[in-house]
Amino acid sequence: MTVLDSPIPRFHLAVPVDDLSAARRFYGEVLDLEEGRNADTWVDWNLHGHQLVTHLAPERAQRVHNPVDGHDVPVPHFGLILTIEKFHELAERLGVAGTAFVIEPYVRFAGQKGEQWTMFLLDPAGNALEFKAFADDSQVFAV
Repeated sequence: MTVLDSPIPRFHLAVPVDDLSAARRFYGEVLDLEEGRNADTWVDWNLHGHQLVTHLAPERAQRVHNPVDGHDVPVPHFGLILTIEKFHELAERLGVAGTAFVIEPYVRFAGQKGEQWTMFLLDPAGNALEFKAFADDSQVFAV
């Protein structure tokens, strides 16, 4: 089954960036996403079957943080739930690229419901991304 055949709907998200060249380096080279359609003011990215669009928008809103598990989590943020193997591969790739983490990769809620690996970083325009991984997928929505 391909991502296009998946019964899980794919999302579309557009985020503001202040430099399309920096966005291309980060999303295309560091995150290794396939570039799709584009114009002078936007670029489509294949985010593991989801459509992410970086739109040129030099004006930025103020950032907000909320406390989660002893860390200040940036809001808004977006990202993916990966396998643990893919999570660690991405963390290593980001480290090699010299990425400054907002929250370094660690196990959140250790020994509790919803235990997960997580890491937060900013793209070159300041958009917050979270990548996470669960050893047990049944814990994604655990209460």
